[in-house]
Amino acid sequence: MNPIPPHLTPSRYPKRADYDQQTIYSILDEALVCTVSFAVDNKPFSIPTAFVRHENKIYIHGSVGSHFIREIEKGLPVCITVTLLDAIVVAKSAFNHSVNYRSVVIFGTPEKIEDTTRKTQAFKWLTEKFVPNSWDYLRPFNESDNRKTTILAFSLDEASAKIRTGMPGEDENKDLPIWSGIIPIETRRLAPITEEECSAGIPLPPHLTGTMM
Repeated sequence: MNPIPPHLTPSRYPKRADYDQQTIYSILDEALVCTVSFAVDNKPFSIPTAFVRHENKIYIHGSVGSHFIREIEKGLPVCITVTLLDAIVVAKSAFNHSVNYRSVVIFGTPEKIEDTTRKTQAFKWLTEKFVPNSWDYLRPFNESDNRKTTILAFSLDEASAKIRTGMPGEDENKDLPIWSGIIPIETRRLAPITEEECSAGIPLPPHLTGTMM
């Protein structure tokens, strides 16, 4: 295994770092939004956006007129972060409160996808991630859609995960008569709500009738 570069090594709690590819993939596949950070003229920007992973790359999309997209498609180096919050960790002292989380940090430069077939495929992956099995139900992605959309891909060759699990750690306070533990946090999909102006009377499609967990 190649040495881990310094920018992928956490300075705080490095033992929580995880470089296993499947661990990184599982976090990215569960998360819906990433934050893309970059600098232009020494001014920092940090933009949240939807993404999808396919094989060893993640893909984002945006309007061809988007300032954010137009800047980074030039080949700017970026740092992309993803965080899943699993629990609030409640300690016996406020100093030791924490959170259980799973996160990924990615360093890279964008690859602009020019081929229309690849662009459509990436848009399909993104759509199916957010609304599984919906692609063939929707109005087909057409040439105009493709022309108005920029797709950027980022390699996962420089990616690392960081994970915290478990209960609070505060041995010095363990005998205090104060409750400690965790408050689990769950993100889940609820029942769809119909848009009444345009979709009233249209039955819920089969891919939305099941429980979307």
